Amino acid sequence: MPDPGDASGAGAAPALTVFLCGDVMTGRGVDQILAHPGAPGIQEPWVRDAREYVALAERTSGAIPRPVDAGYVWGDALAELERAAPDARIANLETSVTTSPTPWRGKQVHYRMHPANVGCLAAARLDVCALANNHVLDYGHRGLEETLASLAAAGVKTTGAGRDIAAAERPAVVDVPGGRRVVVHAAGTRSSGIPATWAATPTRPGVVLLADLSPATADALLERVSTAKRPGDVTVVSIHWGGNWGYDVPDSHVRFAHRLVEGGVDVVHGHSSHHPRPVEVHRGRLILYGCGDFIDDYEGIGGHEEFRAELVLMYFARLDARTGALAALRMAPMRIRRMRLERASRAEAAWLAATLGAISAPHGSRIALAGDGALALERDPP
Repeated sequence: MPDPGDASGAGAAPALTVFLCGDVMTGRGVDQILAHPGAPGIQEPWVRDAREYVALAERTSGAIPRPVDAGYVWGDALAELERAAPDARIANLETSVTTSPTPWRGKQVHYRMHPANVGCLAAARLDVCALANNHVLDYGHRGLEETLASLAAAGVKTTGAGRDIAAAERPAVVDVPGGRRVVVHAAGTRSSGIPATWAATPTRPGVVLLADLSPATADALLERVSTAKRPGDVTVVSIHWGGNWGYDVPDSHVRFAHRLVEGGVDVVHGHSSHHPRPVEVHRGRLILYGCGDFIDDYEGIGGHEEFRAELVLMYFARLDARTGALAALRMAPMRIRRMRLERASRAEAAWLAATLGAISAPHGSRIALAGDGALALERDPP
């Protein structure tokens, strides 16, 4: 399969490539191996020191050097990003970036990365971090304010959370070659674990929290999309929705995603599950129902082994720059080992291809293992 960023060939439509991934969680144990670890104390019922997650990963996979450099956690993904040369890089950042010592009361799990470690996000040259998720306010409104300031200082655009609802709803805009733009909106649902009290209001910081997945809610989101969209823009809607485990996609998610596409959205970027969920192409537009985890400190945690959450995917969507329609989707398989991304083996890639293919088939998608070890979305000729 050709490189997703390759638009060569006589008469080829102008193309742009968007990199998407699921949850990037650089807090807790990951933060502890970086150059500027924050205070390790955490308030989980079962663990009180974030360094225990490092120890668990080491018992599972071997010693982890400390401190590591800013690019360590990305590992082999950095070379893959350079090879694909995407025009826009989008991730869901599922952690707060703060020194705030006060976790959100009543919540069992809190993720926090020290602001001095924000370089680990800059190392991957992320353009946009979606923030409408169930961990960005883990350390309260102060933690959110510091997160926003830290990311802005690192040159990373954000959307989905803000100092009030107007700021939270403001899309992130990435300028791409040809005078075009990739415009990213983000929102989340209660089903992903976002507390109702985290919803941003005209007078309160917070996240863009969807009231439900009804047609009326989709239309309200589409109105914001339409207001921000210029001719030639490619629009991405990033949604944190659903539970952590399982391959089934609720009918409400399918209907909501279809309505977004039918209303002018070019890519639906879903996340929250700890493993990949089905891929669909609806009216020529890409829907990722769940991108899975991408960077985390879950290595060695038992339970749900059948989902193989240590195997993750980098999604490279090549889009027609004029229309936003999907031209090709290439997915590079990685494995988390010693809190670092490394290339998946051929056997691991084959397992991912077979699994993603089986769960995507009911949505009309076929997944194949390419000769270079990547996964490819196969499409019928027009």
